[in-house]
Amino acid sequence: MKRTGKLLTACFAALAMVTLALAQESNGDPAWKHGDTLFGELKYGPDFAHYDHVNPDAPKGGRFNQTSTGGFDSFNPFVVRGRAAPGLSYTGGILWDSLFEQSIDQPSASYGLVAEAFRFPADYSWAAYRLNPKARWHDGEPITPEDVVWSLEKLKEIQPLYANYYRNVVSAEKTGEREVTFRFDITGNRELPHIMGDLPVLPRHWWTANGPDGKPRDISQPLNEIPLGSGPYRISEMKVGESITWERVSDYWAADLGVRKGRFNFDEILYVDFADQTAAWEAFKKGGIEDLWMENRSQRWAEDYIFPAFKKGDVLRKAFPTEGPETHQALYFNTRRDKFADKRVREALTLLYDFETMNRTLFFDLYTRTDSYFEGGELQSEGVPEGRELEILEEYRGRIEERIFSEPFTLPVIKSASDTRKMQRAALKLFREAGYNISNGKLLDKDGNPFTIEFLGRSPVDERIVLPYVEKLRPLGIEGSLRIVDAAQYKNRIDHYDFDMATNVTVQSLSPGNEQREYWTSGIVDKPGGRNLAGIADPVIDEMVERIIVARDREELVALTKALDRILKFGFYSIPQWHNPDQWYAWWRKLQIPENQPLYTGLDSWSIWIDTAIEQEFEK
Repeated sequence: MKRTGKLLTACFAALAMVTLALAQESNGDPAWKHGDTLFGELKYGPDFAHYDHVNPDAPKGGRFNQTSTGGFDSFNPFVVRGRAAPGLSYTGGILWDSLFEQSIDQPSASYGLVAEAFRFPADYSWAAYRLNPKARWHDGEPITPEDVVWSLEKLKEIQPLYANYYRNVVSAEKTGEREVTFRFDITGNRELPHIMGDLPVLPRHWWTANGPDGKPRDISQPLNEIPLGSGPYRISEMKVGESITWERVSDYWAADLGVRKGRFNFDEILYVDFADQTAAWEAFKKGGIEDLWMENRSQRWAEDYIFPAFKKGDVLRKAFPTEGPETHQALYFNTRRDKFADKRVREALTLLYDFETMNRTLFFDLYTRTDSYFEGGELQSEGVPEGRELEILEEYRGRIEERIFSEPFTLPVIKSASDTRKMQRAALKLFREAGYNISNGKLLDKDGNPFTIEFLGRSPVDERIVLPYVEKLRPLGIEGSLRIVDAAQYKNRIDHYDFDMATNVTVQSLSPGNEQREYWTSGIVDKPGGRNLAGIADPVIDEMVERIIVARDREELVALTKALDRILKFGFYSIPQWHNPDQWYAWWRKLQIPENQPLYTGLDSWSIWIDTAIEQEFEK
């Protein structure tokens, strides 16, 4: 009888929501939505209790040990200066909740967090978010529309990524007791109302107050004080440059929301800083310092899991398959430098990259060559353009590479000495066309200056990846070198584009949109901390990105993205490297991982919990 009563109550509640939505729509007002997806059907309804893959009854407790590298000197992740503490990121990390949260198990979908619902009109000219009345800061104060408005204004002011991401947001205003409305200077951008939910909400009352020194806090500067948050964890202890301890917020306001239930189960999270990944790996093998290890080295995965704890069964490992978009890892040319301004030079250097030999001799043939900026799925361009993609590209004929219309983009395949010589001849031809010649064993420009490349790295591991390529450059008289710097220097040099070539990893969504401005457009080229590492400044690419942002439907979005992918590839802005179709993880057996992890993202590490009995066993 109790179950029947609850079922009837739930049915009436659902019916009331539908009735309200229909009434709003009939009055001309858009209906409120608990979640949204940019394509397909939303997986979970308004009664969303928890993700399918989590254990909603997962016990809380234990300490999750993690390592970090590079140290930290700030608790403000939103400014370019400083190194933010682990657990913080420009998206808020585990300290600040966002308006909505992107789904773990469905592409381009999100559900309410700080905001319980949102709505927008058919022309996407504005979006309103209604805050959850339960949303609270860790000091007990409610999260308000004023906090949301202030957060957007400040983040756009101090962070180039937000300034570009939310460039079309012209205002944010309180339009109700718990409501904030964003207005846009553009229509037809179907992603923009959706991605407003990504906004991390910051406590205005804390940031605008005086700090312990009696002076006003300044969000535009690095922060040496533990900030106030709203998320599942707060900082309990820290030693700058050494370690930081996070504690679970026992009365966390969102603990029972669908996006949180059964997740964030550790009582404590301890990050201990190490000099580099090699030292961190040694710590993982010993135990007690690193509990979960994401493996990114094929040699280690193939050969090094022979240490005592693994043989004993105290350390487990598994390859988690994914069906989401693959990462795009590549060596990027810094085209801000004259030596890389000529596309023929970039293409020549691409021809000399021998992935096949590296994969066979270094990576145990475990990796797959990446050949698209949108690797995996329907967004990747292949063959020669046709259909709607061809129609789009025809609009730019004469302004883009002519080969795009007749040749598929292919990367060199080097399987023999004859292949190597063939690529060397083709590369030398391109260099000569660009005004270079070989003299006394050196590749010289028209002024007699030798062609050199300094690769920027941050770990001794980079030697395995870069030095084989350096050897391939020498027969053409190119002097290559690897400069390994510490994490702080690396971040500073990348932020200010002080490099010749550097490896970068980009993860695309299955619904590209506003973030494409950050990656490829001229508006971000000279702004410190931007993501356009290559320094791309091409009016055609700028226009293509804007067309993607306002694509009228999924079919048009796919065609435009394929066209952009093809233009980027024939621009030779980077040398694509490789990706791993699976995610490799190893962990100490005190961690309990739910089965059937989401294929879209792989392992959801926040769904893990700790068996405290095993933890105590290890601590004896």
